[in-house]
This record gives sequence, structure tokens and C-alpha cells, in this order.
Amino acid sequence: MRRASAAWSRARSGGRPIDILDQSEVDALLAAADTGTATVEHKSARIFSTQRRDDELENLEIRPYDFKRPERVSKDQMRALQTLHEGFARNFGASLSGFLRTIVEVKVATCEQMTYSEFISGLPNPTSFNLLEATGLDGQMCLEISPLIIYPIIDRLLGGSSSELFIPQRPMTLIESRLISNVTRRGLQAMSEAWAGMKEMSFSIVATESNPQLVQIVPPNEVVVVIGFELKMTNRAGTMNLCIPYNVIEPLMEALSAQSWFAVSKQQKSPQARKRISTNLSSATMGLSVELARTTITLRDLIEMRVGDVIVTEKPNDEPLDVCVEGERKYTSTMGQFRGQRAVRIVEAIEAEAGPSEPGGAPGVQARPKRG
Repeated sequence: MRRASAAWSRARSGGRPIDILDQSEVDALLAAADTGTATVEHKSARIFSTQRRDDELENLEIRPYDFKRPERVSKDQMRALQTLHEGFARNFGASLSGFLRTIVEVKVATCEQMTYSEFISGLPNPTSFNLLEATGLDGQMCLEISPLIIYPIIDRLLGGSSSELFIPQRPMTLIESRLISNVTRRGLQAMSEAWAGMKEMSFSIVATESNPQLVQIVPPNEVVVVIGFELKMTNRAGTMNLCIPYNVIEPLMEALSAQSWFAVSKQQKSPQARKRISTNLSSATMGLSVELARTTITLRDLIEMRVGDVIVTEKPNDEPLDVCVEGERKYTSTMGQFRGQRAVRIVEAIEAEAGPSEPGGAPGVQARPKRG
């Protein structure tokens, strides 16, 4: 009975790491659970202090603290990191959906801090383990993508349906690595956009490994922040983990509190986003057309129309013409000739109208083609 009680106490322990029970303790625990005789041992503890009385010690709140797992990132900073990477997940999912021509859903599943050894021990082998570097930050990050979603993506890129795909337990080949680099490149671009509100950075992959145990970017007991993502594509799903060591983002921790993060995003992102948008829009092509006149015609006249017929409208010859940009009336102009080519001269800009209009002529005017 004492062995079952000890095993039960060790099994209910909330501290980390939890001791592994041997087979005899497991048998004793199961037997005690079946008979209902398992009890939890409570060990009495006494806090020695010369400044407090015994009745004051009874009201003290005692919380367990594991010195092997120090919490160096506050809850506000963790929430800010989670919010930041939720934006990354949306952008990455939209980019993958367009690239793979299918709906890909990416969302944040977990956001927690742990030691680097705990992060490595929970990864499969083999897997896609990528080392990242960011401009302006010292150190490296890790991006791990599960083979459960990598091989369906590769199969999709090669034209398959991944309905009956077998996930091989081997490292990726050179061709598969080249294919999956198109996915990671889009992920790094989305990550740069997500971090732009905090600091302008560009991410790049410096190394790729299949066995996570062979990579040690920080000491095993170093605190890291792990953001876990869940990727879903049709009938397949997998995980992706981003590991950020604390010493890498330590210079940004002051700005990662909830209020200052939103303030920095509002102050720094707006001018840069405005400049980037204006630069992209200035190089965009737009359709420009000049409308000579507008009228209506019957279907019978349209069927009987032949080459050489003339369509007569009620618009005078000297009336200004409408210049349309992407189908919208923007300017009035007069027609002429410039260097042997037809040209129009802008007369004035057309102010925005409250409702739709029929430019260039009155609606409902019938016109019959004249045989020339």
C-alpha cells in the first residue's frame, strides 16, 4: 500500500520533470486504483522565520517554482508575440493558398516558453529543421515543419492529390528540398511583413538539417519562446514550430509589451506602408479610353449592320469628349492631331458625381445605321 501511495503521489506531481514509474510501481498503482485504496501522501512543510509567528505562516500562499524553467518573458510580451504571429499565420496561409491552388489554413496553436532541450526533445526525426537569421538581430532562430504536411505539399506541387500518400521516414532528397524551399521562402516573406511593425527585418535560411538533435544554437537550459502553428490542406494536417531564443529577441523585449507594441506599430508602420503602397501604385498600368459618343441601337439594326455603315448620334461635333480611366469618367478633352497621330487635349477634370450617369449623350436616343 505504501508503494501504491508513493506511486500515486509521484504521478500527480505537477512539477517538471516528472519521474518515470517503473513497472512494479505501475502495477501497484493500477491495483490500488481498482480497489479504491490509493491515497495521496501529504508531507508537512515548515517555513522557518524569526519575523513571523506560526499563525501568520498558515495564511501564506506557497507556489511551486522550477528553477530549471525560469519564466523570463512576461505574459503581456507572450500575448504580443502571439498576436504578431497570428498576423503572420493569416498572410502565410493566403500566400500558400495562392501558390498551391488550394485552400491552406494556418493558425497559431500554442505560444509558450521552455528550455531549448525540451523543444528539441519533442521534435520528430527526421524532419525539416531550418536555421534562420534576421538582419539586425544577433543569433539564430529555428523553423521546424512536420513531414506530415511537407510531403503532401510536395505531392501537390508535383500534380498529385495526396489522398493516399505514404509519409516516408527518411530525410528529404535534394529535389524535395528545392521544392519545399518555395514554401519556406513565402513563409519568411510573410514573417518579415509581420515583424515590420516592430522592426524592419529580412529573414533568411542559413542551414537545413533533418536531425534536430545535431543542432545546438543555444545551451540546452537556455529559455526559448516556441510558437506552434497548425497547417491544414484539404485532407492533410501538420504542425510548424518557430523557436526564438530569448537572447535573440532580448533587445526587442521592451517594445513587446502590449501597449508599446501597438504604439510602435502605429508610429513606424504607417509612413513606411504609405510609401510602399504609393510606390507600387505609381508603377501600376491603367486603361485609358476616350469616348466619342454614346447612343442606343436595336438588335435588328445590329444584326443588319455591314461594313461602311455610319452610326449617327445626337452629340455635336464640337462638344468635348470624355476621357475614362478604367471605365470611370475623369476628364473632358478636345480631339486633335499630334505628329501625325490622333490625340486629345485635356480641358478640365470631372468632379466625382453622386450617382451613375450616362456620359456622352442622352439615354434612349435611337440611331439607325446609314448605308454609305
